[in-house]
Amino acid sequence: MKRMLAFVLCLAMVLACVPALGEGEKVYTALYSSEVSTLNYLTTSTTWDQTVGANVVDSLVEYDSTGKVIPGLAETWEVSEDGLTWTFHLRKGVKWYDYQSKPVADVTANDFVASMKYVLTPDYASAMVGNLDKIKNANAYYAGEVTDFAEVGVKAVDDYTLQYTLESAVPYFESCLTYTCFLPAYGPQLEELGADFATDNTKMYYCGAFILAEYEPQVKHVYVKNVNNWDAANIHIDVINRVYNAEAGTVSPEMALRGEVDYADIDNTILEDWKAAHGDILTRDRVVPDFSYFYCFNFDPHFDASYEPENWLIAVNNSNFRHSIMKAFDRVWAMYALEPEDPDSLVQNTITPTTFCSVDGVDFTALAPFEGVENDFFIWDEAGTSLTEALAYKEAAVEELTAAGCKFPVIVPLTYKPSDTDWEAEAKLLEQQLEEALGTDYIDVQLLPGTGESFLANRRSGNYAMMRCNWGADYADPETWTDPFRVGNNYNFMDLMLDSDFAETKAILEKYYAAVEEAKAETVDLSKRYELFAVAERYLIDNALVIPYNLSAASYQVTKLNIFEGEFAPFGISSLRFKYQTLYDDFVTAEQYEAAFAAWQEGIN
Repeated sequence: MKRMLAFVLCLAMVLACVPALGEGEKVYTALYSSEVSTLNYLTTSTTWDQTVGANVVDSLVEYDSTGKVIPGLAETWEVSEDGLTWTFHLRKGVKWYDYQSKPVADVTANDFVASMKYVLTPDYASAMVGNLDKIKNANAYYAGEVTDFAEVGVKAVDDYTLQYTLESAVPYFESCLTYTCFLPAYGPQLEELGADFATDNTKMYYCGAFILAEYEPQVKHVYVKNVNNWDAANIHIDVINRVYNAEAGTVSPEMALRGEVDYADIDNTILEDWKAAHGDILTRDRVVPDFSYFYCFNFDPHFDASYEPENWLIAVNNSNFRHSIMKAFDRVWAMYALEPEDPDSLVQNTITPTTFCSVDGVDFTALAPFEGVENDFFIWDEAGTSLTEALAYKEAAVEELTAAGCKFPVIVPLTYKPSDTDWEAEAKLLEQQLEEALGTDYIDVQLLPGTGESFLANRRSGNYAMMRCNWGADYADPETWTDPFRVGNNYNFMDLMLDSDFAETKAILEKYYAAVEEAKAETVDLSKRYELFAVAERYLIDNALVIPYNLSAASYQVTKLNIFEGEFAPFGISSLRFKYQTLYDDFVTAEQYEAAFAAWQEGIN
């Protein structure tokens, strides 16, 4: 009770600090429980951190609510005939403002050049360097192989003409531009502050929809509308008021009912009660196909010797062994741990998410090369056909692996994130299912909780045999879904087998990588390009090198925002923005949500 009283007093103090508002002006208030690690949008790669930059700095292009590219800071742009040079013509009169909304200088092409140089300076350790690999000499400059930044493919032709030169032609380059590494920053300020840039809200300038007027870590973030923004007519919220509370997930729902906040997540622990008592205002977040989840087999095992990594390496390089697991994996059953309401709706048969991209009006995952791909996986039927197929693969694998010197049962360390209770439950279901289907004489699935402060370190160091991984799209093209498996990847390390003695795997990989390169080389005919990427992805799945799994589940919430009004794109920072969204007087009802969702679906089709 004392803790709640203290928080209520804190909230009252924060609200009292909101700038004076005129009649009818809108203030959106929500809690947050995890503080941003930095305001520096040029160096961070985390979604929560990037939410700051997304709302306070505008990008060259934007996406509307249906995912269509529209002008941003660039009014027009064109690409050269060879596809290598992209030229953007900037709006004139756009200004940088300080945290008190005072004008500082004009936004010019030089600010885009300065920000890219900052990202590519190793001293600043930007996590966004990889997103610039399409720019000519960007990687070489970062590695010190090119020392003159003038040789990097970014140039201010004049104050309002910006030009990018690419390493090779890619038809999707404009979709890369909503990543924070392509946002501008005022050049003289970057030069003056260096590593101190954006260490607080007074050490950065703003040209976006909002200005971060107040920033007190673990207390509040207060954003005010940039009334001088070039597109101010489409900014409908006057103040965004984020209030810190370590227990936001617990207290937000009740505070929403009391009218103290305008948004709250509703987690599974209280979901049934809310359905019964407040189902009329219970809605879901929008499913954005920006992340795909899949199970990886590890081809470079570095787990403890007690789990017999050398034996696993022999097993995983056997196609029949991998297929036996893929055919025995009932993905819908495992999905109940993550989405008990409708697990079928999230299961994917491809790495590329459905609705991510389309060509000639056909969704990428519905292209001809994917026909029948669902038959690669466990499909429940009363006759037990899938299990029969899994056992046939097992029988063939046992014969081949025994001859190769593999010991049985093969130990399968299944790594998961221990702080994620849903993931732990999923891992337990998967262990039970695979062992019952294939037999403990064949495999011994052992749960291996991830360790260390950074869970990703477990994957990147190869501390697993089998694990659920994910990848987020970087641009609007199926090529982005090949990136986690490229040569030099730290997902499943399969490329290392190109130089191994495992002839079967080596031959499969040579064919896969050749198929990817053929697809990447086609930059003019998009229909052919997409078809070739579909062929490559289907080959990856057919050879059970990766097991497609699911899309992110849409969380339950109560909100006074119609999420379908906001910018939408399954990559970049567009979906993090509050621009275009209206703050309503009451919570969006389930009926209003369904109507808005239907209208949105009609708009994207």
